[in-house]
Amino acid sequence: MLGSTAAHALELKGRLEWVHKIDMRVMENGIVETVKITTGQHVNKDDLLLRMDQRKQKAALLEAKARVARAKLSLEDSERDIARTQELFDRGLIAEEELKDGELKQAVVKTEAESAKAAEEAAQVALDHTELKAPFSGIVAANNAWQGAVVFASKQDQPLISLAPDDQMLARVLVTADVLRQYPVGAAAQVLVNGNSRSGKVYSRGVEAVRIEPEGAIYELDIIFQRNAKELLRPSESVKVVLP
Repeated sequence: MLGSTAAHALELKGRLEWVHKIDMRVMENGIVETVKITTGQHVNKDDLLLRMDQRKQKAALLEAKARVARAKLSLEDSERDIARTQELFDRGLIAEEELKDGELKQAVVKTEAESAKAAEEAAQVALDHTELKAPFSGIVAANNAWQGAVVFASKQDQPLISLAPDDQMLARVLVTADVLRQYPVGAAAQVLVNGNSRSGKVYSRGVEAVRIEPEGAIYELDIIFQRNAKELLRPSESVKVVLP
């Protein structure tokens, strides 16, 4: 597992890993209308990855917008009514009870307007949930979505799309506890990828042992480094890590 490259340096064989990966699923039942990506494709933040059939959600949003428009008109009418009622009360032409009735009616109209606005926002969210967009720039690690597929939000056994950032990668090596203690997070390291040396630093240190060997417990040590532009690196590729 370990090999010496200098008096105080260690050369370790490791493998590449994503810094992290997210699994994406839709939150609305429906039929996949279009898939914009393929596995291995690079995408930019906010790029559209997948769209479900949106007709039902668009119809619900239109209905909600119409309800908001009606509520706005009712609210304007109620404001004119309460203004007239207040004027009559100030002139002593109506009793206080009539003013309170007018204020109560206006409060009900305001509540209905707020409810209509909330329904519109919920309809907009439901429409937004029919699309999957890239939350960051990265590479499509897996694509399990196909045009015409029927998707049930509560029965997605596997993610439709998996996305990983590809501007940085991890080089993961296995070390003993003694070695782990020598290299805190942020410590400098070198990663040899395809014959090229990259500057990196310790990203994380394992807490639980992955296995027990005669020399002791073995832990994961992750080194993070920048990917070169236009270079495609894949998890599980072999690399070498030099720890000074």
